[in-house]
Amino acid sequence: MSNAAAPATEGPDRSEAPAHVAIIMDGNGRWAAARGLPRAEGHRRGVDALRRVVRASHELGIRYLTIFSFSSENWSRPASEIGDLFGLLRRFIRNDLASLHRDGVKVRIIGEREGLESDICALLNEAEELTRDNTRLTLVVAFNYGSRQEIAKAAQKLAREVAEGRRDPATIDAETLGAHLDAPDIPDPDLIIRTSGEQRLSNFLMWQAAYSELVFVPIHWPDFDKAALESAIAEFARRERRFGGLVAKTAS
Repeated sequence: MSNAAAPATEGPDRSEAPAHVAIIMDGNGRWAAARGLPRAEGHRRGVDALRRVVRASHELGIRYLTIFSFSSENWSRPASEIGDLFGLLRRFIRNDLASLHRDGVKVRIIGEREGLESDICALLNEAEELTRDNTRLTLVVAFNYGSRQEIAKAAQKLAREVAEGRRDPATIDAETLGAHLDAPDIPDPDLIIRTSGEQRLSNFLMWQAAYSELVFVPIHWPDFDKAALESAIAEFARRERRFGGLVAKTAS
């Protein structure tokens, strides 16, 4: 992701909507615990919330939606929970990919794929290949993703270029490093939302979030819906975005 201009896409003319919204989908386990349900049910209901938000994003004129689906730190969770999460990913792609494609959604994946099970990699590749020409909404899935790892990997690429004599170290600046991140063609998020009341980025898009507006909402992810998204966008619209200088309008 970079500060590149977003291409024109189809969809409703909703000038108040941010072009790119990123969401840390937090609180599935706490949602389930509050109802005496297993954590797996919280994750399943979280997938339902994702379906609602993808649909609402297009209706509201959002062009890019990035979701934090599985963190590189999530490997520390119990093996049974990781198995449940991967099972949900498999079912989501197998059951929802056709409808996403039909609705004109382009799927992009960021994160580390090395070491993932072969069928997971195949599903991720299938989702990207099938939807690569769609233009209504770009759904960026951060899977097995960590922002520090992404930045380190970009630095390693540049270091190799220098070591091989293909780059002068003096040419490396912020723009150059940004161009070596996972999705440099996608604009940085205007708005980052985190559910469940926690107020931190948790290693999510830390480079890209330099000038993002942050909105933290108290509800858990399974209860997040179009109304909650609209409320976060309304908060975004009230902000004065300065980008280190003069006030900039929040309208996209």
